[in-house]
Amino acid sequence: MTDPAPSAVRLEGPWTHRDVAANGARFHIAELGDGPLVMLVHGFPQFWWAWRHQLVALADAGFRAVAMDLRGVGGSDRTPRGYDPANLALDITGVIRSLGEPDAALVGHDLGGYLAWTAAAMRPKLVRRLAVVSMPHPRRWRSAMLRDRRQTAAASYIWGFQRPWIPERQLTADDGALVARLIRDWSGPRLPDDEAVETYQRAMCIPSTAHCSIEPYRWLVRSLARPDGIQFNRRMKRPVRVPTLHLHGSLDPVTRTRSAAGSGEYVEAPYRWRLFDGLGHFPHEEDPVGFSAELVNWLKDPEPDR
Repeated sequence: MTDPAPSAVRLEGPWTHRDVAANGARFHIAELGDGPLVMLVHGFPQFWWAWRHQLVALADAGFRAVAMDLRGVGGSDRTPRGYDPANLALDITGVIRSLGEPDAALVGHDLGGYLAWTAAAMRPKLVRRLAVVSMPHPRRWRSAMLRDRRQTAAASYIWGFQRPWIPERQLTADDGALVARLIRDWSGPRLPDDEAVETYQRAMCIPSTAHCSIEPYRWLVRSLARPDGIQFNRRMKRPVRVPTLHLHGSLDPVTRTRSAAGSGEYVEAPYRWRLFDGLGHFPHEEDPVGFSAELVNWLKDPEPDR
């Protein structure tokens, strides 16, 4: 591989790249289409490019699709602090405001899904619909991590992230070889192609990205018994009051179906659970056509029922 550079994340396509200011930082976005805003938020160990298929599908369906890079990842600012979920959620809602939109349908995967749940609870006026992929509600996640031995074992990488400096070195060693292994291990039988995996490897090797990618997970674990973590958990008792679509792969080895299912207890609005048979942790990439159809049909449904 060539030396990584910020240009490694501004990949060419039908979309437009630009930067927007929000919540005291600068965020890179890729956008395509016109219509109601759909904000796409990636997870670990990825960046905005994870949504490349959905950007096109959503734009074709009449939406303004925007995929953002989270703080510290891709083309966004790598700030020294600000990686707790409350602040990261304010990054997302801040970008929605900066785009001049009154609200957005918010779609989040993995860590992006955790933050999407958070944003919908903290800034309900800015989120008109919520779609979460491969991630339980934060209170369900916390409970599963503390009480379910199988979930604790499945998410062993998160416990490994608590060590200083070593995880960063592991993520970037051998041109990001660990990133490739994680993506392939967490996928179902429909493995991503080598070119896609190498794209994520290059992005992770941009200086400081590995550290910034790990910091949210350090907060999630270290705050479990701290006042700030306990306060955040209490704040997340506030129910989500917008239509919610919850998507999950039946073969997800990282987030157990049992952990994710039941998140609807925190939704006081139409809630739809959809389990994709034969898919792993990245259903939007493993079956982009099927996933995009499910998402678009739900977004266009004027009365999504339970």
